[in-house]
Amino acid sequence: MSAEEGLAIRNLTVRIGERKILHGIDLDLIPGQIAGLAGESGSGKSITGLAMLGLLPKNARTDGEIHFRERNLLTLTEGELGKIRGLQVGMVFQDPTASLHPMLTIERQLTDHLRAHTGVSKRVARDRALEALRKVQVPQPETALKKYPHQFSGGQLQRIAIAIAIICEPSILIADEPTTALDVTVQAGVLRLLRQLCDELGLAVLLITHDLGVMSSLADRISVLRQGEIVEEGTRYDVLRDPQHEYTRALIDALPSHEGAWHGPESHGLNSHGPDAQTGEKEASDD
Repeated sequence: MSAEEGLAIRNLTVRIGERKILHGIDLDLIPGQIAGLAGESGSGKSITGLAMLGLLPKNARTDGEIHFRERNLLTLTEGELGKIRGLQVGMVFQDPTASLHPMLTIERQLTDHLRAHTGVSKRVARDRALEALRKVQVPQPETALKKYPHQFSGGQLQRIAIAIAIICEPSILIADEPTTALDVTVQAGVLRLLRQLCDELGLAVLLITHDLGVMSSLADRISVLRQGEIVEEGTRYDVLRDPQHEYTRALIDALPSHEGAWHGPESHGLNSHGPDAQTGEKEASDD
């Protein structure tokens, strides 16, 4: 699958009740690239991702435009958005234990999701489920299909959640703090996986995180969000090496080690063209 189109957010404003969360932001998601959206808690990062899928609270009001395949997502009905969520736009949340059903096997969760959106047969769905688990490097995928979520580590659960997000072959993937709940020793493996999927599948990825260290190893472009406004945007190199806004500089200074405000991909076990396949396979087994 090769994504042919991206997504463009223009002048997006979100109010929840009387509070204005987003103040007219612009953001582009480009096939084959990872767009990083960085900012502290409460800046509006996750709200941006939820607005793209129409998952905001009922008292939320939105203005602006979210262009995807010649349609403005903000004008679609709930039924129309339901055909886009999961099928054309996938989402990975911070805590995989919250997004996976504890009483259903991994096979059931993968195949039910796929069949609900595509109507394929059980046999085809199972084959696609196996393929998805292989793509995200879950060890022994045949055995994994028969297991339940509690039988996996946190790192493996996040890989399974990613498998569910990509099984319908979406063109857009939203990853909302995908490594925050993971032990630091397995975070790099999940980041490598996201880079690999972006490169191999041509996905347009929105990576939402408060951690500029994660951005420095993964994002092609970075947008810095502060109190609902994007205060800085540019390539990963420019934003981290030569930040123009004082808020960006403060975020970089808050990193555990910010020598030169730049942590290249090599420092996280990533190279500029994608994951190291051998290292990724080892980490998938060790998660």
